[in-house]
Amino acid sequence: MNTQHVEKTPLLRELWLQILLAMLLGSVLAFTFGESAVGAVGWMGTLFVRLLKMTIVPLVATSIVSGVASVGSGGALGRLGLKTLAYYMTTSLLAILVGLVLVNALRPGVGALEGIAAAGGTAPQVETPDSLAEILFRMVPTNPVAALAEMDMLGIIVFCIAFGASLAAMPEGVRRPVSELIEALFAVMMRLTGAVIRLAPLGVVGLITSAVAASGASTFTSMGIYMLTVAAGLTLHTFVTLPVLLLVLGRLSPRRHFTNMSDAVLTAVSTSSSAATLPLTMQCVEKKVGVSNRVSSFVLPLGATVNMDGTALYECVGVLFIAQVLGIPLGVTAQITVVVTALLASIGAAGIPSAGLVMIFIVLEAVNLRGPEVAAIVGTMLAVDRPLDMLRTGVNIFSDSCGAAIIARSEGEEEVGR
Repeated sequence: MNTQHVEKTPLLRELWLQILLAMLLGSVLAFTFGESAVGAVGWMGTLFVRLLKMTIVPLVATSIVSGVASVGSGGALGRLGLKTLAYYMTTSLLAILVGLVLVNALRPGVGALEGIAAAGGTAPQVETPDSLAEILFRMVPTNPVAALAEMDMLGIIVFCIAFGASLAAMPEGVRRPVSELIEALFAVMMRLTGAVIRLAPLGVVGLITSAVAASGASTFTSMGIYMLTVAAGLTLHTFVTLPVLLLVLGRLSPRRHFTNMSDAVLTAVSTSSSAATLPLTMQCVEKKVGVSNRVSSFVLPLGATVNMDGTALYECVGVLFIAQVLGIPLGVTAQITVVVTALLASIGAAGIPSAGLVMIFIVLEAVNLRGPEVAAIVGTMLAVDRPLDMLRTGVNIFSDSCGAAIIARSEGEEEVGR
């Protein structure tokens, strides 16, 4: 029985169309009125970015704690839990490395958006760790409260992972009320973040007006290589990395798995939401791929929370693109910081449309990339983000399904993929 019932949203209420119209309006205002338009509507872009940043710490903290704690304790945190977390961390890291290689090879930000970079004034100073040991030390906060107040995202993420794991190991009487409180707070933050993202069209008007007034029509043409870089990374991860894992780890046919998961992947692409697609993903994995409910009900909900391969790749490419636009060289240790932070931040990426937009500020903060010129570039990236958001959500869902199939085969379920 098909339990999926999706009400068709009127076209003008679709967020992606509203953002495209806002981009058009911002361009018209910039070309027609120039700097006077920036003074009139530019504040909306600044306010939108501040609202996004406002949601980062509580959203990430509650998302990570609730996601890690949901793994459970005892046996659930044993063999199946370790396999699941190991798979998710591995695929996210592989996705980031694919993006890292492409963005360094293609260098899409070099020469792009020069007007925005120049209008921003002095470029921010990047905080580059001196060694791998310093990166490790930065991941462990001496004061979690101070880390929250100072937006020390590496420290916040590591503390929340440790807190969630400890909470999962507590007795039921202690764990349940704390878990219910955190899950309720996470639900509230999801609602608040969704409301902020709905304001994206207004923010885009302000940001695009400022961007086009600074750099002209090259604002859009220069984004082409950036979009191709992200799309190429997502394509390689989907059609090379994950199929190799299916073949090597699961002894499964990638072609058959693509066919079995097509409905869920297409739904993920159309909704741009891992969370909204979860019921259909579970249905395809159980009915078509042949994974047992014992494995799918454990692996897939956790994956919708912590496995965001496409988002992790996008964050890595996006941050290095911004650094290239600003002419800021990122050395090996700085890029390792980006990789580690993108990996950890992807754990806290909520399964809602444009969640990657919120998460990218985490990685930017980790290397001290901040300021009005950074916000302007992020706003320009938002203007072309809809198709990329659709693609990375499809990648996220497909990776979850590959994980469920591989783990099921490792658990002795020989009918998977037959």
